[in-house]
Amino acid sequence: MTRGAENQDQTKLTRLAHYICFQCHDPSVLGATKLNKILWYADLIAYLKTGKQITGETYIKQQFGPLPKHILGVIEDLQERKDLVTREVPFFGKQKREYIALTEPDISMFTPEEISIVDSVMDVVCHKHTAASISLASHDVIWKLAEIGEEIPMYAALASELGEVTEKDIRWAQKALAQS
Repeated sequence: MTRGAENQDQTKLTRLAHYICFQCHDPSVLGATKLNKILWYADLIAYLKTGKQITGETYIKQQFGPLPKHILGVIEDLQERKDLVTREVPFFGKQKREYIALTEPDISMFTPEEISIVDSVMDVVCHKHTAASISLASHDVIWKLAEIGEEIPMYAALASELGEVTEKDIRWAQKALAQS
């Protein structure tokens, strides 16, 4: 997906990221890591409940957990439209990116069930986790199925529901991913 030529999935990702930033009234509790994890877990939970993600986004395995592939472009687009500002703040000797929504998001393309999932995930991620703890939590069986920089297939979530994943299962999934 390229900037300037949004398809429906890109639009959904943009609108959902805007909604999350808007709903989080205290920017200090929502940095880049938590935004990424809210999007991941909301899509994952929706997929497990309904067989379909909310955003349709592709997630990439990164060191600190799954990363929405197009999130940087989405944030840039929101900034260019003056819907969002970001700021870098010092945080325990590092830089933390915080988001401040300037406009109300359009969530008309989401169902009430989808928004309910996102709200529940936001509450848990923003108020019951640090960025470090939610990153660690996202290093689960699903995350382990891919190599750094590779796509994490959403269907891998089904493996985590079935029980213990063996090394043989992981090799099979990696081979299947490499062939797709």
